[in-house]
Amino acid sequence: MSILEKAIQSAQQAEIAFSKFIKPNDTGSTGGHQAGFHMHKNSWPLFFETPGEKGANKDKYVTIRWHDDFETESRFIYYGVGTRDEYRLTRFGRGFPFLTDDNVGDLLVLVKKSADFFEGYVLSSDDDIEDFFAALNISSTETNGIIPKQIEQTAEDRLLQCFMAYVQSLQIDFPPTIDLANNARTCFVNSYNITPNQIKSNPDKELLNWLEAEYALFKTIENDRYSELIRTPFESVEELVKSANTILNRRKSRAGKSLEHHLEEIFRISELIFQTQVTTENNKKPDFLFPNIEAYNNPNFDNGKLIILASKTTCKDRWRQILNEADRIRTKHLFTLQQGISKNQLEEMNQYGVQLVIPKAYLSSFPAEHRANILTLEQFVRYVNSTQP
Repeated sequence: MSILEKAIQSAQQAEIAFSKFIKPNDTGSTGGHQAGFHMHKNSWPLFFETPGEKGANKDKYVTIRWHDDFETESRFIYYGVGTRDEYRLTRFGRGFPFLTDDNVGDLLVLVKKSADFFEGYVLSSDDDIEDFFAALNISSTETNGIIPKQIEQTAEDRLLQCFMAYVQSLQIDFPPTIDLANNARTCFVNSYNITPNQIKSNPDKELLNWLEAEYALFKTIENDRYSELIRTPFESVEELVKSANTILNRRKSRAGKSLEHHLEEIFRISELIFQTQVTTENNKKPDFLFPNIEAYNNPNFDNGKLIILASKTTCKDRWRQILNEADRIRTKHLFTLQQGISKNQLEEMNQYGVQLVIPKAYLSSFPAEHRANILTLEQFVRYVNSTQP
């Protein structure tokens, strides 16, 4: 880790830190008082519980570790006797490398780690100084004082920043749906510090989080890409309708593929063996086949260990589309985001061997007498896992 990185990390993690540009009167170049860093009057909380009072001196001895390399036993002193009214940090020992004429203009950073132990850094290059300011969200005019404590970013703030960075990086109007899904998911996982074990333990919750994050990212892109379009009057009703249809079709296309992409990631993290969009009878392509097409085409493979899963955001009418997707597999599993289906339809699905898989949060929207026949995503993952080696 570089000295700059150490200084940034130390200052960000500290309760209190200080920065100032080193000036000629710090190094003794002006011929004034003894060499030592002049400290602004508002720096007293670094070392004292109360500010110095005119008419008396007071001091404190502290250990400062410089550049994570060597230490000095230094003295922070308030001079209040006579005409003086100033704070200084002194006593660095012979050969101290940061109080020479060459250090004038460098940035001194002091970080309080405990009551009498500090870390010190001196940044020399323009790039390092500017990077430090950027990381601590201060400007050069805010030096020579206590560094304002950073308000910790919320996960929502980090998520929005990640979205905006992705939007600004795009070289095309709209990314492919898989890129959109992957980046939305990555932004969410990183912003909320979600671990693979959390995903494994509660896939239902994380799937819904990812879908919501992707929709938010998609809206962010829409607002960015269409901002000029909606501010400009349309030349005709036909142009308005054409633009509206383009927007709606893109929305529907994204939603249809989004669910598949995120389910695939759940299965991958859960370490299931599966394939997507393989071809079975009549050129049908089920969304997910467990474990793979080789097992499906092997007549000696146990039919009970073959599983297909279709994914459809809504399924009140579309569930029949999956009935002939894999002749060897009697029970067809169908994952849906549909919230609530009538008793009659559920009974008909059961007659045709269709078993629903839904997010756990949606289970209460289904008739109570049918819930026992509906799997949550977590239950489905466990079931598939039990059939695999």
